[in-house]
Amino acid sequence: MTQINVLITGANRGIGLQLAKQYAEQGAHVFAACRKASEELIDSKVTIISGIDVTDPEAAEKLRNELGGRKIDILINNAGILTRENLESAPAKDILQQFTVNALAPLQLTLGMRTQLNSNAKVIMITSRMGSMNDNGSGGYYGYRMSKAALNAAGVSLARDLQNEGIAVALLHPGYVQTDMVNNTGDITAAEAATRLRQRIEELNLQNSGTFWHSNGEELPW
Repeated sequence: MTQINVLITGANRGIGLQLAKQYAEQGAHVFAACRKASEELIDSKVTIISGIDVTDPEAAEKLRNELGGRKIDILINNAGILTRENLESAPAKDILQQFTVNALAPLQLTLGMRTQLNSNAKVIMITSRMGSMNDNGSGGYYGYRMSKAALNAAGVSLARDLQNEGIAVALLHPGYVQTDMVNNTGDITAAEAATRLRQRIEELNLQNSGTFWHSNGEELPW
């Protein structure tokens, strides 16, 4: 079997780290992109590309240079941030930062890496059910919800635009995961989330490209 190449952003901790480790354990060649590598990432069997800030307009070019001529089979846009706005406090700078990191950066990075994608590649957007309109029963989190809804919109457009190139796109909610982002208060571990996400990625094809899924296999409403 030909070894697949997997590129993961935000791979220094949490879900990104676990995805990197699990894909490497399955025999994939993993390129782990991050701003600064964690000790656990350094100890894993992956190729680390550090110094990557996904909001940097030159991030894709840096990644292409590191990859050389190697093509990517799975691109996982995982890097993201969360701040907590509410009626009493919703700073515009925090909302804008979430848009930049969570929505604009994955789109720009995917477009910038297009020439590095194999003809049957898969592009994964790690999104959130908090970007769903129908699923919003609690309000708040303005920047995070808005940025993930924007990411979903970008992902659907990418799915349509890349279909003729044989590239499928998935919008995947990992679940409520025990990561630093939520002070480790989630329902499942990052390792379990990564296992579920890999299952959904395996099931991704051109027929279900552009759809919105929970890592547990449930299709989510927009």
